[in-house]
Amino acid sequence: MSTPDETLAPRAEAVRERYRATLGAVPAGVEARLDLALAHGRLHTEEAVSELRHIVLTDNALGGRVQQLVHFGQLLALGRADPARIHARGALYAGAGVADLIGVAETSLLTAGVPAYALGIETVLELVHAREAGPLGGPAPAAGRR
Repeated sequence: MSTPDETLAPRAEAVRERYRATLGAVPAGVEARLDLALAHGRLHTEEAVSELRHIVLTDNALGGRVQQLVHFGQLLALGRADPARIHARGALYAGAGVADLIGVAETSLLTAGVPAYALGIETVLELVHAREAGPLGGPAPAAGRR
């Protein structure tokens, strides 16, 4: 007979795998939510969120690259720096280029003002510097992934 931990661990890992598939990694906030959900019997909520996210991201005419760019732009407009960084990396992972990210940042200037533009450019610079740092700066995004 399996214990609750043995049955929940594979389910939590399936949630993580969905994030890895679209972002290349599991964001720290997702890990924290999963830890809390597992500790308090709420894994089904995280599974539902993950399922809806998966449907919206994969069953959509925009495709993964454009989806991540849209997320990046929307988060810039909202001033949400950490999630914007996650989706900028996700866009690179999905095949976007630095020019695409700059284009989103420039568009945010018109729709959300200088603070959004500045956050976008700051984010792009961080990613460019991380790439230049090489392997110690973290894994490079998969080229051409769609």
